[in-house]
Amino acid sequence: MQLSSVRAVITGGVSGLGLSVAQHLVANGAKVALFDLNDDKGAAAVAELGEANARYYSTNVSDEAAVAAQIDAACDFLGGLNTAINCAGILGAGRVLGKEAPMPLANFQGTVMVNLVGSFNVAKAAANRMQHNTPGEDGERGVIINTASVAAYEGQIGQAAYAASKGGVVSMTLPMARELSRFGIRVMTIAPGIFWTPMVDGMPPAVQESLAASIPFPPRLGKPEDFAGLVAYILGNTYLNGETIRLDGAVRLAPK
Repeated sequence: MQLSSVRAVITGGVSGLGLSVAQHLVANGAKVALFDLNDDKGAAAVAELGEANARYYSTNVSDEAAVAAQIDAACDFLGGLNTAINCAGILGAGRVLGKEAPMPLANFQGTVMVNLVGSFNVAKAAANRMQHNTPGEDGERGVIINTASVAAYEGQIGQAAYAASKGGVVSMTLPMARELSRFGIRVMTIAPGIFWTPMVDGMPPAVQESLAASIPFPPRLGKPEDFAGLVAYILGNTYLNGETIRLDGAVRLAPK
């Protein structure tokens, strides 16, 4: 798929990894619909990207009816839909047995609802529209890219909910790719390692340096542009399908 032909829905699209993906795609001629829940950042993102290239949709990714309606609205703006990129997510940190009490079940459920159920919800609504597209190279009608985490493989103490939700994203990648193959829709997942985020930006320099030093090579935190570049490569290579790619500088998380 040529980037200039991309018509994409990006969840979590007004900040962090999602915004970086939107910036990269728009710079290469794509149009994007940004699904998120921050109206102020949504307006700022659209102003930066250009109203002809981007539109913001206030969307709870775990709400089935809302996502279906917003996918329809996004298709009208984009003039079609051939790409869905799931970047929306929450950390959901907390120990199973906390100092005061066991983790409330609502905390675990909330993390899974956003990270896993939300990704599935957007993917299936997008695929429902993509299946009717005119096939392109190799019969491709669309691409879905989900975001997991290296915590899916080496979840740390306090990440039971987060790791479970991201592990689910990894596990659904292959069966979803196999099922959607008959429609010419590819499904891929990226599992980022330790990336530069607003949370990291607020940490003391010594902590930032310690995090960077834990990464074998290159010894730095991941940049949003690294993630966006991989998204672009996946979109352009039609033989990538049904796989999760770790983007982590060879880091492996310690227990804590």
